[in-house]
Amino acid sequence: MSEIPWLSILTFLPTVVAVGLWFVNDEDPEVVASNVRGGALLASLATLAIAFGLWTGYGIFNHFDPATHEFQFVEHREWFGEGGFAYHMGIDGISLFFVVLSAFLTPLCILASWTAIKTRVKEYMIAFLVLETMMIGMFCALDVVLFYVFFEGVLVPMFLIIGVWGGPRRVYAAFKFFLYTLLGSVLMLLAIIAMYYQAGTTDIPTLMAFEFARDMQIWMWLAFFASFAVKVPMWPVHTWLPDAHVEAPTAGSVILAGVLLKMGGYGFLRFSVPMMPEASAYFTPFVYGLSVVAVIYTSLVALAQTDMKKLIAYSSVAHMAFVTVGIFAMNEQAVAGAIFQMLSHGVVSSALFLIVGVVYDRMHSRDIAAYGGLVHRMPKYAAVFMLFMLASVGLPGTSGFVGELLVMVGAFRANTWVAALIATGMVLGAAYMLYLYRRVIFGPLVKEELKSILDLDRREMLVFAPLIVAVLWMGIFPMTFLGPIEASVTNLIGNYEAALAAAGVGADPSVLAAR
Repeated sequence: MSEIPWLSILTFLPTVVAVGLWFVNDEDPEVVASNVRGGALLASLATLAIAFGLWTGYGIFNHFDPATHEFQFVEHREWFGEGGFAYHMGIDGISLFFVVLSAFLTPLCILASWTAIKTRVKEYMIAFLVLETMMIGMFCALDVVLFYVFFEGVLVPMFLIIGVWGGPRRVYAAFKFFLYTLLGSVLMLLAIIAMYYQAGTTDIPTLMAFEFARDMQIWMWLAFFASFAVKVPMWPVHTWLPDAHVEAPTAGSVILAGVLLKMGGYGFLRFSVPMMPEASAYFTPFVYGLSVVAVIYTSLVALAQTDMKKLIAYSSVAHMAFVTVGIFAMNEQAVAGAIFQMLSHGVVSSALFLIVGVVYDRMHSRDIAAYGGLVHRMPKYAAVFMLFMLASVGLPGTSGFVGELLVMVGAFRANTWVAALIATGMVLGAAYMLYLYRRVIFGPLVKEELKSILDLDRREMLVFAPLIVAVLWMGIFPMTFLGPIEASVTNLIGNYEAALAAAGVGADPSVLAAR
């Protein structure tokens, strides 16, 4: 148990500040907007400082111990009394970096929105701070009901961010995003209720050790899958994502790609695999099939796009399909690679959406054909774009290489054909990203409207600098991240294999199907 409730402070600090910002008023709207922007940025930076402190143990914080798989910084308080529901918080090696990622991206989003958002600035910043609370709380929750509250709570501020500050079809995109995710979550709630009646608790560590009957595992796995597959998103329930990305403001796309897509992968690791091991083994070929289709199909669709945001959105579906293959390959390289790939994708895809936002703010167009020859006017922009484009295709020395390599190695151990098929996604990924870069950056500068376009300013460089450092640091020193992950991944796989061995079936899906 932690003496200081650091996780509660980390989780709720943004919302406490958001409540305070609601009362900021002045006769001059510009003064209000300036004060609110500053307050939101300070709150997000303070949250990032706490998250970084918990990871490194710097200053007054306890150090996260990478040698143990146990949950750390644990807080436990009774919540619903006799019902057994509790306010239970804690983090392990699997959840640590998702908390850090959420805290890392939020101040960058606020900075990126500094001049782009001109209407309802107060409400926009409040929505982002509340969203940060929900994201961090979800990764810290160790009670299923508490997890569900945060998991669903994310929908409200993101629905508003897309629906109020988005593009021309923002209302359609917001409702499509909301309805897709809500439908799957209703099925997950039914599974949570069934788990409670079966096990008598909603405590996640207890449920991870509880042995559910195989038939019940099958139905619960499908219910959780309905929710997590939409969040990843997996093919064919991915269609909400391109619309949401295209209509969302730039910072909304950053959080969608950087954090919200990771909620599905995290859910598989926290619930589906440890709580329903037999069902997870049984449905592994099913997940492989959907993932292979997603890698190939969405990569080909990305090649056909004329909108920069849509191209990057479809690339996200392909990259997240690598993650689902890694998770269900269930060996140490694959699972660690899947987690690393999620973190890398969170940084790289966020940077790519910010890259699109830079030129959209100047030209108000995302059409690839509207650009060309930007290297002649925007050399700094071209250099930054090149780094993140190469990280997306897995250049050695960048974060994208480490995650994809580990997933490929792990997938090859589990299923050679699956590894070979998803490898095509790496080739196609290089094709569509190089195509995008060539069309936008190279060639003659012939369009008159581009001849006066300005290069990155100080604020934009300040936004990109931490992302550049993160991409290179993860690529050159991957053990900084893989080290704290290792113990939790090893424990997860050990428990999974022990559960299958106890059931007398091993990990062979054909044996499970015959039972």
